[in-house]
Amino acid sequence: MLSEDLLRKVHLIEINTRKVVDDVMSGHYRSHFKGHGVQFSEHRIYVAGDDVRHIDWKVSARTRDLLVKKFEEERELSVFLVVDISGSKKFGTHEKFKGEIAAEIGAMLAYAATHTGDRVGVMLFSDRVEKIIPPKKGKQHILRIIKDLLTFEPQKRGTDLAGALEATGRIMKHSGVVFILSDFMAEGYDIALKRLARKHDVVAITLSDERESVIPSLGPVLFLDPETGTERYVDTSSYSFRKWFEDYRTGFETDIQTTLKSSQVETFNILTKEDYGEAVVQFFRARARRKRR
Repeated sequence: MLSEDLLRKVHLIEINTRKVVDDVMSGHYRSHFKGHGVQFSEHRIYVAGDDVRHIDWKVSARTRDLLVKKFEEERELSVFLVVDISGSKKFGTHEKFKGEIAAEIGAMLAYAATHTGDRVGVMLFSDRVEKIIPPKKGKQHILRIIKDLLTFEPQKRGTDLAGALEATGRIMKHSGVVFILSDFMAEGYDIALKRLARKHDVVAITLSDERESVIPSLGPVLFLDPETGTERYVDTSSYSFRKWFEDYRTGFETDIQTTLKSSQVETFNILTKEDYGEAVVQFFRARARRKRR
């Protein structure tokens, strides 16, 4: 059973999400993700005037009839949210942790999907796939997604983004939309991401906190790695540490952008101190402008 406070929070997120989607977001979502492709339906005999590019030569050779592939427009999409719930989700130096923001963005995207008649599913992952919610529709399904995003406690604290993306590719049999909500503090996921993006419309939402890129000079500080539990004292005022950290963050951010760009994945970053709702709306508006060009 959920506590009264948590139930209120679930319903508050659902209400706020619905308002944002109804007011400004659903039109942009519908125009750029709804029914964006076609899927194979069946074979039929070739007739004069058919597009020769649709001839299935392999099947035709087996059957000795000239067959073309028949396609039908996709009436609905499967939208899949791949959400990082590793130990770093409990980091944040403003009002909310990264994990809370991921939950609220996930709720917004889920509501936008069902609002336009699409199915939405969720994968929660750490250094393994922790939970899968199969794609479905409906208000009760959205409330379940919000609840699990807010309350699910992973058994592990590490991050295996590559494994999660590979699992997503196996689950998503047909072309759909995949939103990845993560801080992307992981390695070796580039091949899995490229493979997933070849078939699906993939959007990477990178979640970060300003203290992950800017550390004030405070002298000796005890740092705790939330994914490994390792503790270490660091002199934040020392030149060597500050130089190392600057080089590390620059290289880390460059690697992420290079990987996402080479995979042809759309991306936008959300800081914990930002209005995440406005950031998501602005992303869809910018996408709408690019699509019109």
